Amino acid sequence: MGITLSFLHHDLVTPDGKIIELSHLDEKRVHAKVLIENISPSFLGFSIEKERVFFNLKSTLAQLGVNASTLEFDLSIVQRSGEILLELTSLSPEGTLFLSCLTPGAYIGKLFAADVRRRVRDPIYLSRMFGRTDREGRPLLSLGEKQGKSNWTLEQIEGRMIAFLPLKPGIQTYDKKVLGLIPVLAEALKHPEVKVRELIHLTQKWEEKKRLASNQLLLVNTLPLHIRTVFGRVVDDLLPKGVTHTAASILQPDTTASGDIYELYGESSEELSQIPLEFYTLDPYREHVFFSDRDQLQASIENPKALFGAIQTAPTPTHHKCATFVVKGEQLLNLKPNDWIQTESTHEEFPGFFHPREQAEKVEKYMYSQPAYPFLEAIEKGVITSQGILLTRFFPSPIMKRMLLSEQVYGCLKGIYFEKPSRSHGDFFSHEDRSMLLDLAKFGISIFWLDHKSQEILRYVPKPGKDSGMFVPLSKVETFIAATMVGVYGSNLMEGTFEPLIKELLEGLLKMKNEFDHRLLNSNTPLGLVTGGGPGMMSVGNRIAKSLGILSCANILDFRSNGNQTVNEQEQNPYVEAKMTYRLDRLVERQAEFYLDLPIFLTGGIGTDFEYALEETRRKTGVKSPSPVLLIGDPNYWKEKITSRFKCNTAAGTIAGSEWVSNCFFCIQNASQGLEIYADFFSGRLAIGPKGPIFPEGFRTLD
Repeated sequence: MGITLSFLHHDLVTPDGKIIELSHLDEKRVHAKVLIENISPSFLGFSIEKERVFFNLKSTLAQLGVNASTLEFDLSIVQRSGEILLELTSLSPEGTLFLSCLTPGAYIGKLFAADVRRRVRDPIYLSRMFGRTDREGRPLLSLGEKQGKSNWTLEQIEGRMIAFLPLKPGIQTYDKKVLGLIPVLAEALKHPEVKVRELIHLTQKWEEKKRLASNQLLLVNTLPLHIRTVFGRVVDDLLPKGVTHTAASILQPDTTASGDIYELYGESSEELSQIPLEFYTLDPYREHVFFSDRDQLQASIENPKALFGAIQTAPTPTHHKCATFVVKGEQLLNLKPNDWIQTESTHEEFPGFFHPREQAEKVEKYMYSQPAYPFLEAIEKGVITSQGILLTRFFPSPIMKRMLLSEQVYGCLKGIYFEKPSRSHGDFFSHEDRSMLLDLAKFGISIFWLDHKSQEILRYVPKPGKDSGMFVPLSKVETFIAATMVGVYGSNLMEGTFEPLIKELLEGLLKMKNEFDHRLLNSNTPLGLVTGGGPGMMSVGNRIAKSLGILSCANILDFRSNGNQTVNEQEQNPYVEAKMTYRLDRLVERQAEFYLDLPIFLTGGIGTDFEYALEETRRKTGVKSPSPVLLIGDPNYWKEKITSRFKCNTAAGTIAGSEWVSNCFFCIQNASQGLEIYADFFSGRLAIGPKGPIFPEGFRTLD
């Protein structure tokens, strides 16, 4: 791993510390040395001023009349530990008894870093949490009623937001049963897994007295407080003069309807009426912040410069897998290599279907080794609670699909941004990758490709009604969804002389949009053009489309050398805007996913012949309703390609009842002929389909 998993720990607090030395000064005063171990390296107390770091006493001790003052402390980031020398004092008879029962080994509190950079200054930060809940339905922030009507007064004082919590009438005192409980509680503090605070309430009783501080412990109540999004801290200097809260002054973000008792001491003639709290934000991963609240992050992820800059911060070497989870704009704009999790995992062959146990074990091992795994696991376990985006060097392995589509993850993960589709195959997606793309899209997880070829952010967009999609520039998404798709099939070895004809044909289609109200051609429906994305005639088609403002698309196949097979090298042409990529073993699948509305054929070889057969088959089987297919070029060329096969099939009776497919194909020599075919089709005058004529050459030639 190239990162400390800081999101596993709060960065404003340490773990609880235990007493390692204890010396009694008198019955009301004790010196205690407390050791805190396993402090997260991300604890901000290591880096801020020492006077902003406070020891927070467990409320169990404070409610029973024990207070703490810090005499000195020392922190070591190297050893990830701290030692604090405290003076514990008694504020009540119960506190005196508790001190006499206290022994080394008891866990009595932790350090809190009151970092002023994390102090809440904006009322919107708090107010937007009211009425919201976490995934278990618990209020994020409320006082009193669960769905969070604000029962407090909120004021901005000296650049910080202060909430004044109104006190309930009367005070809390203890009955005699507490004396028998205190020795048990003191011993229980040696066992952090034991929750003891609720036991105290069994011995407390309410008394109808004035809330006046008179040099003894004063316990007062507010309405039940729920906190999930911030740390709260009692502000002593806003209490009545002469009154101080005990060292148990921090309310943690797991406070659920129990942060309602406050321990005060001192002397004042003024009756207490409210408790002032200031607030400190959690580390961004734990803030329960919705993606819609992150204005800066939303702006940044639409900025190619910001995203390409962020991905460049990923650690080297560049063939290693790495990922990071980003929840706020400032984090995205200031990423560093150690903010990423980096792994170097090797894929072992899975044993397969007949060895289910070994298969499951290897799959699990491979999943654990993925750099995104710790983030997704933290989301599943509720450690990461803020919504955000996954930034990753390579598109996540399909092995991760189970986690990505888990209820907790897809509710928190608002986008996946990757630099390369595959570590082993570069820009080319596998069949399993494309399947996962569709599944992620169905669950509302947006996928983005930071494409270095175009220097654009491409978004994965499923084509409506089809089990396929493409990566599309952000500005062209709506165009892609609505577009009628024209397609150009042809050789990658030559450009031919067809460019003027294709350009005139497409220009004519654009003009015809205002003349017809056909579902495929009208003033509101844009055009897109699809090719195989390579050189030659495909490059011609994409170049013309882009120059005319037609969305230029491609289904790009990995034609890199495959053993001893003779496959011409094919590079993506520079005019492609939207694309999907395929590996060579999925050639047939790629051809099936062109889904063209208006195919156009130019001179081509074996690949073009295959594409022609597929367009025939689509119409014959009804996968595609009858629409015109243009064959551009010399009629004799197309006769040699098509006619003998059509006549052979007709004579053999193998296409009986399907001969009509011949009326879908039209050989043209100029753009005017093609536009005439289109005009007849869009106006309903074209004789096409099962009730149309049969052309004995397998297509119709226009004179």
